[in-house]
Amino acid sequence: MRLTHLGHACLLVETASARVLIDPGTYSTGFDELRDLDAILVTHTHDDHIDPRRFPSLVQSNHHARLLIEPEAAASHDIEPTSRFLAGDSTSIGGVQISAIGGSHAPNHSNVPRVGNIGFVLRDESGRALFHPGDSYEEAPADIDILGLPLNAPWCRMEETLGFVEAVSPRVAVPIHNALLNDAGQAAYLMHVEKFSPEETTVVALGVGASYDA
Repeated sequence: MRLTHLGHACLLVETASARVLIDPGTYSTGFDELRDLDAILVTHTHDDHIDPRRFPSLVQSNHHARLLIEPEAAASHDIEPTSRFLAGDSTSIGGVQISAIGGSHAPNHSNVPRVGNIGFVLRDESGRALFHPGDSYEEAPADIDILGLPLNAPWCRMEETLGFVEAVSPRVAVPIHNALLNDAGQAAYLMHVEKFSPEETTVVALGVGASYDA
């Protein structure tokens, strides 16, 4: 499994049989140029996870790709109802098994309504599992090799971040959802995650466009 970070929450996952893109949002770059995708996944409706301007052309350029879209996101972006993917749903793309868990975005504050959010668990042909939680720390699936770890957001604080990493206990944590941080801020957040993550977890920080082979 090869993981490429395309900025913020956007990950390209490539295996022996499938190329899957997750959360192509407004703060992400490079996904516009992707072709021959087998699937495009969206965790929820916020623009930093699905860019309303670039998403239609991405789909048009990858017209064979299956769309697995959280229902509220599909409705708000006028995406075909057949693309809606619910918590509890599972499917296969090539040899990759994809499951959706969760259901709700983490709470910001009482003035911001909670929207739907699904986390995606992708398990490749060799059994390696990736978890992309979207905007939520509520679910902690077992047997996760690689965790896409939301590092910074209005809805999370460091105590919750560290608790989430401990609950999932992945072999590797790849920080994502970090576009609001400058270099100094990212270094400060990473210091805490690297220092206080479980001993069995290695933190792999990827720059935009960088890849990691699991």
